[in-house]
Amino acid sequence: MNSTKSIAIGGFDGMHIGHQALFSQLDDNGTIVVIETGYANLTPDGFRKNHTKHKILYLNLEEIRHLDGKDFIALLREKFPKLQKIIVGYDFHFGKNRRYSFNDLKELFDGEVVVVEEVKYNNDSVHSHKIRHKLSIGDIKGANEFLGYNYTIEGNRVNGQGIGSRELVATINLEVKDFLLPKEGVYATLTRIDDEEHFHQSVSFIGHRESTDGSFAVESHILDGEVKCEKKAAISFVDFIRNNEKFDSIDTLKEAIKKDIAQANRVLHRLAL
Repeated sequence: MNSTKSIAIGGFDGMHIGHQALFSQLDDNGTIVVIETGYANLTPDGFRKNHTKHKILYLNLEEIRHLDGKDFIALLREKFPKLQKIIVGYDFHFGKNRRYSFNDLKELFDGEVVVVEEVKYNNDSVHSHKIRHKLSIGDIKGANEFLGYNYTIEGNRVNGQGIGSRELVATINLEVKDFLLPKEGVYATLTRIDDEEHFHQSVSFIGHRESTDGSFAVESHILDGEVKCEKKAAISFVDFIRNNEKFDSIDTLKEAIKKDIAQANRVLHRLAL
């Protein structure tokens, strides 16, 4: 990163449209500097790279939070010897106890400081905490509008109950760590299997299996034919279909799943048009 002349600094969990406004100010060789808090759950564990063409440098907050303003700038100079431009958001703070703002940054840094104003969607300011709230209430469309892409989680394949393939529909069962899971329920989704580049149309369930053994599950049923999943899958959420429910029998659960599949097909068909 010795050739980097411009950087954008922030937490950037979600890489949403507000963050993208900062990245648009970078030159082609610019670098995104992520201050990693350990609480990222929209784009954890390096998943931010899926949403940018720029290089990313991670700085652990616990390792830099004690720095005063001058020491912070010195650290950036050490990482980026040719640094000429720093891009931050209007609410950016840094240094010990977050005591420094972009105004201090302008005084301490001898290059250009660009401050990106608040980004709004439909007159509502875009923030990661609002996206988390939308996911928690099942407002997938609203979350995706703020993100600028379909919210996506990834997990390793695990064995399910076995009931699905025998009596209901075959599903890919996942163990998902670190990602924030949307509200319990059924969703129209797109699912990518293992290292395939394309996504399959799917209907997915998140929640406790109220109608069977009560265990928690993240599972996806592929709509365009059964697909073998060896190691992992990613689920991209398109729309919320219904809440998690308890059914009195396997037969009533089957009927509900048929309706879920039909609804998911309608949603995803409109998406494909």
